[in-house]
Amino acid sequence: MTSREIAGKTIEFDEDGFLANPQDWDKDVAQELAHEVGIDELTASHWQVIEFSRSDFDERGEAPTLRRLKVAAGVPTKDLYELFPKKPAKKIAYVSGLGKPHGCI
Repeated sequence: MTSREIAGKTIEFDEDGFLANPQDWDKDVAQELAHEVGIDELTASHWQVIEFSRSDFDERGEAPTLRRLKVAAGVPTKDLYELFPKKPAKKIAYVSGLGKPHGCI
């Protein structure tokens, strides 16, 4: 594990580069993590996906897949790719402060 300073907090990251403890996450951390993956501004649509992902994680214990986001959150796959370009499931989990999604290489 490694630790880094993000949004004025020292945060631990796992060996895959994701937050080790989802409770360390907050909206300021999300903004900085988004910048790291090339998203300049988190819009209301981004927050809808992030908030669903965190809620779903709390209920199910794992980051949601793209299929789950499409079906349960009602966000079309095309929109997910527009909001989180190139590997959206991985970027959504990262910005949401969750672990690496299952099925992600």
